[in-house]
Amino acid sequence: MTLDRSVLAFAGIMVLLSVALTAWVSHHFVWLTIFVGFNLFQSAFTGFCPAAKMLRKLGFRPGAAF
Repeated sequence: MTLDRSVLAFAGIMVLLSVALTAWVSHHFVWLTIFVGFNLFQSAFTGFCPAAKMLRKLGFRPGAAF
């Protein structure tokens, strides 16, 4: 799996997890959803993605975007 696809998969997992936590634990977990969405939005314009840096260190091979 390339770094690009792993970043998308990680973001999707985080959104689903935060929605589940919001529904079943506390409504304050909606802030995690907002944080993930903001990071996706800013990385589209800046090219900087903290998750990509972390996943690159874990050994995922580079893709076209990151």
